[in-house]
Amino acid sequence: MNDQERLLIVDDDDQFCFVMERAMRRRGYEVSVAHTQAEALEAARLAPPDLATLDLKLESDSGLKLLPELLAVAPECRVIVLTGYSSIATAVEAIKLGAVNYLCKPADADEILHALDRDSGDVDVEIADNPPSVNRVTWEHIQKVLQEHDGNISATARALGMHRRTLQRKLQKRPVRH
Repeated sequence: MNDQERLLIVDDDDQFCFVMERAMRRRGYEVSVAHTQAEALEAARLAPPDLATLDLKLESDSGLKLLPELLAVAPECRVIVLTGYSSIATAVEAIKLGAVNYLCKPADADEILHALDRDSGDVDVEIADNPPSVNRVTWEHIQKVLQEHDGNISATARALGMHRRTLQRKLQKRPVRH
């Protein structure tokens, strides 16, 4: 990657943005930061980025909804989706929508740049020895159903046969690792 590339960081976490912006500027990137979907699209229109990191769960929006809009404004942009709420369903959708990679937080600047630079999959990726826990499978299923209902909490709760508030509480928790 050349030193003059423009990087757009889209994340609603101020501290993450501050740290990542500083790290990327030190590596020679021209960096802009956006905390919302509207800010991201405006920044991309003003100076189309070459690279972007996109948080999956923005405060009021889904990064998955922003992804195609961002790529419509900057079609050559290489985007990775970052999240602390990873699931198989969202990873698959992110790639289908045009992301070049998907990383779980926490991720440092070097991991992000490596992910942005990769053009192919890794056949040597480690395969887990144990199947996921029941809690992890539950989390994955909720994420899949939520994705099928375009992020609509009420419709997802109905489809899962649970109360909307119960689903909201489950979604506020971090996913189980295994």
